[in-house]
Amino acid sequence: MTRTIAIPALAALLAIGVAADASAWERKGSVTGPRGGTSSVHGSGSCTGGSCSRDVTKTGPWGYSATRQGSGSCAGGTCSGSRTTTGPRGRSWTRQGSISR
Repeated sequence: MTRTIAIPALAALLAIGVAADASAWERKGSVTGPRGGTSSVHGSGSCTGGSCSRDVTKTGPWGYSATRQGSGSCAGGTCSGSRTTTGPRGRSWTRQGSISR
């Protein structure tokens, strides 16, 4: 399934990414629930030349994982982006959006 939406905050996020040209980041974390199960998240991303991308993987306490890959760019007063999420059973969906000033 593909859905198209406009994301006003996309422009602000991409502007931050453009200002931090060629920057990269990585985050890791985990949490243990009340029954002892541990969930974790690993994310990474970078921005270069007016385009930004990120990948995030979340793994639940029973080993099921979901991934989200996204990218965005700005040019000529228009910012656009998309992300694809893939769930633990292999189903995926994509969201796309753009904004112009």
